[in-house]
Amino acid sequence: MTVDGKDTVRDAAGEPVGQSFGEPVGEAFAEQGYVVLRALFDADEIAALRGRFDALPAQGPRPGLFEPDPDAADPLRRWPRVMHPHRFDPLARGVLLDARLRGVLRALLGEEPLAAQSMFYFKPPGARGQALHQDNFYLRVEPGTCVAAWLACEPIDRDNGGLEVVPGTHRMDLFCPEEADPEVSFAREYVPPPPGLAPVPVDLSPGDVLFFNGSLVHGSGPNRTADRFRRSFICHYVGESARSIGRFYDALTMDDGTAVELAESAGAGPCGTEFTAAGPH
Repeated sequence: MTVDGKDTVRDAAGEPVGQSFGEPVGEAFAEQGYVVLRALFDADEIAALRGRFDALPAQGPRPGLFEPDPDAADPLRRWPRVMHPHRFDPLARGVLLDARLRGVLRALLGEEPLAAQSMFYFKPPGARGQALHQDNFYLRVEPGTCVAAWLACEPIDRDNGGLEVVPGTHRMDLFCPEEADPEVSFAREYVPPPPGLAPVPVDLSPGDVLFFNGSLVHGSGPNRTADRFRRSFICHYVGESARSIGRFYDALTMDDGTAVELAESAGAGPCGTEFTAAGPH
């Protein structure tokens, strides 16, 4: 659901967050499990973010966070996702803790958010997607769930592997995944849409942010273009009432990034179990 119009979301200091919305953003989110805020970040901010990550391969690997293989046949090995860039890059940390995101998240969570993770996806031409899944299957936030803020860094549509979401699944428990098709998904887990529910495509422009519930089933198909990347910056958040989370994740205040100690949840994983081999890739 895209929200625009009258109601204003404000940041922690009470200042308006960029734009106004036609119905309370929290109500839209509760109804569908997701909401899109258009042009929350401007063109200059997106250009800076893209430039920072496009320059990253030339700086060498970041062990455990970003380890590209320039000679790999699989485009996702040449341009792998960047895990937790906020741990080494000030710009990424600034986006993770951005006051505009914080203001929206307070409306969605009904409480102060804590920052848990950042990622950057390049998704180059020819890259596989990620089969339908639920984020809290990996984060294991307890009690409650996580919320994702998915920032588009260029035009994102069906051709270059845009996201699909399954409204209604945000009200359901975590599913036991099946195994995905390695020809179209880099991750093993696949959650089929429950009977009566169907994926809905979400096309985005640069600067748009898609917020969605951690139980919402979502995923993406391959990038079928010959010359278009699908760059995106993804953050995960939890409410301050959370008591545990997987060991792969942080819990940072949105004020200044101070670490908050949470118990370790069992069964967590790093946002998708990658296939070790995938046919022609």
